[in-house]
Amino acid sequence: MRLILLEYILKKSSGFIVAALLATFSYNACATLVVGGTRLLYDGSKKEGSISVRNPDNTPYLVQTTLDNLDGSTKKPPFVITPPLYRLDGNKENIMRVIMTDALPQDKESMYWMHVKGIPSSPSDKNTLQIAVETTIKLIYRPASMKGTDVEKEGSKLSFHAAGNTLQVTNKAPCFINFNEITVDGKKLAAVSYVAPGSTASFALPAGVTGGAVQYTIISDVGAVGPDHSASI
Repeated sequence: MRLILLEYILKKSSGFIVAALLATFSYNACATLVVGGTRLLYDGSKKEGSISVRNPDNTPYLVQTTLDNLDGSTKKPPFVITPPLYRLDGNKENIMRVIMTDALPQDKESMYWMHVKGIPSSPSDKNTLQIAVETTIKLIYRPASMKGTDVEKEGSKLSFHAAGNTLQVTNKAPCFINFNEITVDGKKLAAVSYVAPGSTASFALPAGVTGGAVQYTIISDVGAVGPDHSASI
């Protein structure tokens, strides 16, 4: 989750020193929107996917949802989200629908970043530091032909090898494998993410580690951490 400074509105005399002015701000980011999962698995056998967004605060939020490609390209992702922009009152929940608008590969999964940004309302007669709260989750499209895919089973088939200061992870399965943790020779890798279908991902090895036993856990379709898997390099 990221906090993004949008703007601040200061209505005080210019005679005060900066420190005194900052002391008058009210900080309005104590609450956040609650998205109904760390990922949205879009079942290709259905016409649409959906995910909930809840506002546990008493303050209304303006909610905006956008999509990005994994590679950061500007090509428009093949989905529309409805509604893309809406007001969510305090202690209310809304269901957002995701609809595919263009063809995607039917022999492997596709994944995108889904950003849900909430901008809290603020009284116009108060000094405010207005903060937007953004939560990013994964949108994973799974073709109908892959219905019933077991990511734990597929994750157990990964192959590992060291290349210089990196760990190379090869995934021959048609699904994304999202890692929770990887350790090599008892030392945890600092930053691990995922390996795409039919691809190899590289992660930096801990200092001084060149090989040994590999232990790893992956994240399930519902966002839970699975059992330990073992390999070696």
